[in-house]
Amino acid sequence: MKLTLTYQIILNVRILMQDLLFYLFPGLLIVAAIANHLRLHRRSSARHAEVLKETIASGMTEPPSLHPVIDTSICMGSGACANACPESALGVISGKGLLVSPTHCIGHGACAPACPVGAIKLVFGTAKRGMEIPSVTPEFETNVPGIFIAGELGGMGLIRNAIKQGTQAIGTIAGRPRGLADLDVVIVGAGPAGISSSLAAKQSHLRFVTIEQEDSLGGTTYHYPRNKLVMTAPMNLPIIGEIKVQEVSKEQLMEIWKRVLEQAQLGIHFSERMEELSKDGDLFVIRTNKATYRAANVLLAIGRRGTPRKLGAPGEELSKVVYRLIEAEQYKAQHVLVVGGGDSALEAALDIAGQDQTTVTLSYRGDAFGRVKPKNRTRLDIAVAEGRLQVMLGSTVDEITADEVALNFAGDNVRLKNDAVIICAGGELPTPMLKKLGIEVEAHYGT
Repeated sequence: MKLTLTYQIILNVRILMQDLLFYLFPGLLIVAAIANHLRLHRRSSARHAEVLKETIASGMTEPPSLHPVIDTSICMGSGACANACPESALGVISGKGLLVSPTHCIGHGACAPACPVGAIKLVFGTAKRGMEIPSVTPEFETNVPGIFIAGELGGMGLIRNAIKQGTQAIGTIAGRPRGLADLDVVIVGAGPAGISSSLAAKQSHLRFVTIEQEDSLGGTTYHYPRNKLVMTAPMNLPIIGEIKVQEVSKEQLMEIWKRVLEQAQLGIHFSERMEELSKDGDLFVIRTNKATYRAANVLLAIGRRGTPRKLGAPGEELSKVVYRLIEAEQYKAQHVLVVGGGDSALEAALDIAGQDQTTVTLSYRGDAFGRVKPKNRTRLDIAVAEGRLQVMLGSTVDEITADEVALNFAGDNVRLKNDAVIICAGGELPTPMLKKLGIEVEAHYGT
């Protein structure tokens, strides 16, 4: 009897334990899952906070184009916006979404529809820095009849939007009566908007010329860092049709543009820079560094990088002077001067300094590199300490000759041996030219 009772007690305890496990185990799993989620969330928040700290320290707080503004009173911190951003420009800190890397944002706009509570709106400019955008109609024509603007100059940096705008603008031009001008349209720029508009012009049998100030296709995207993700959706081009891609790097996009150019035979005029745009009656006169054109319409498909800003120094017209770094390897065993104080200048100087037997000098008129990424500043300090790179702050270029450069450095004239000069001084937008023609330009301050 005693054994039977003991056995019954053991059996009851076993059943009780099984019941406890049955009910508690799922709860324990849920608790563990929540704890793991919170741990990952804290880790992610700390990482985004560090990125934001670096952004503020480097002064890189102003987005270049269309960008999100997040209403933190609505934001629930789901992270959907950060997950949707191809540029990793967004993050979640202390349960709220934030633009942690503003300069990385190029206007994809994928964050706004991804937000589950509608806390994001897309705007141009900020309270501190206004963004000037030409006013255009739904057909992308300015208030001056016959002048159209498509792509980045109009504030939209997204490739697929630029392609649509260029195509639509040409559709409007093609639907109008042909005039007496030599050309129906001159297309300025061979970026995404310029390429699509050129294809549309050829498809519509328009008389057109496309000019590009650089020697390459792609516009602003050509200057992006290697392997940068530049497209996240298919694109549809006139003549070519749909190009079914999902994620495309800069290099892959450049290859696509080359194939498009070969297939369509567009005859783009490379290394031809527009220097003046004026009106002659009902026609437009476009003067370049190589020719003069008369057209009924003009489509400005240029980027916001603008025309490279020049130094104005004697000798700047020499062939050894360029305004961007393409391949550092080409400067091996040379004496190189890099001019500029931004990230592009530092990165160019550092890349070239990594080549064998190369002498690199970085010249900047300011007394400090105030608006650069901390990582680039650290790399620069290491390169200087190792003797791979010379920095001359507070210096300006006085003269460039075939084998030397003359710098004004703290009031002294310093002459250096030189084989190549790379100027990274930014670009000049054609805003004064637009205003001179009477094109309305609006300043947006976070609107």
